[in-house]
Amino acid sequence: MYGRRLAAAAALAVAAAACGPKRVASGDAPPSPQVLVALLPDPETRNTGRAAVFTSAGSVDLAVARASTEVTAKKKPGEPQTLSEADVTRLFGDALAALPPAAKHFTLYFKFESDELTDESRALVPDILDAVTATTVPEVVVVGHTDTLGARRANFDLGLKRATMVRTFLIGAGLNAQMIEVASHGEGDLLVHTPDETPEPRNRRVDISVR
Repeated sequence: MYGRRLAAAAALAVAAAACGPKRVASGDAPPSPQVLVALLPDPETRNTGRAAVFTSAGSVDLAVARASTEVTAKKKPGEPQTLSEADVTRLFGDALAALPPAAKHFTLYFKFESDELTDESRALVPDILDAVTATTVPEVVVVGHTDTLGARRANFDLGLKRATMVRTFLIGAGLNAQMIEVASHGEGDLLVHTPDETPEPRNRRVDISVR
C-alpha cells in the first residue's frame, strides 16, 4: 500500500531530522529518537486506505488522509493528528519528489465477439503514444479481458488475442516491441460483475499501463 510505504519513508526522514545534538547526562542511555508517521493519499488514485502503527507498548490506527502519529520506542504511539497540506510539503516534500511517477492507465474496448477495437478506443492511441514518449524508461503492460460469454479457457485465449492485437497495433503506431508486455485475465477480472454467460461490453476490454 502506498500509504504504508510512504509512511515508512517519511518516518525515516523525520527520524534523521530529529537526531540532532542532545544534552545527555553522564551515565545515561541516549534517548530514543521520536519519529513522525503519516498516512498520505496515493498520488494516482487519491485513495488513502488505512495503516496501523505498532510499538511494544500499543498501537494506533491511521484512517484519514494526512493522519499522523508521533512514535517513540517502548511507548504507545501518540493520538492521531491531521497534518495540513503545508506540513506535508515541509516534512515530506523530498520523499514525495523522489517517488517514481505514477503509471498512466488507458482502457480500450472491443466490438461484440471481436478483436476489433471500437472507434472511440482507436482514437486513444495518440494519447498512449504521448504517455510513452513522456516517460524516461517506459514499460507498457497490455492486459486483455472478456465478458462471461463462453468457456473460461476460450475467454482466456480471447483476452490474450486481444492483448496481442493491441500490442501489434501499438508497434505499428511506432512503439518499440521490446517495451510491451502482454497478458490475459480472460473473464477473471470483470470491470462489471455479471453472472456467467452474460454479454457486457464494458468487460470486453484491454487495459494498458504505461509506467
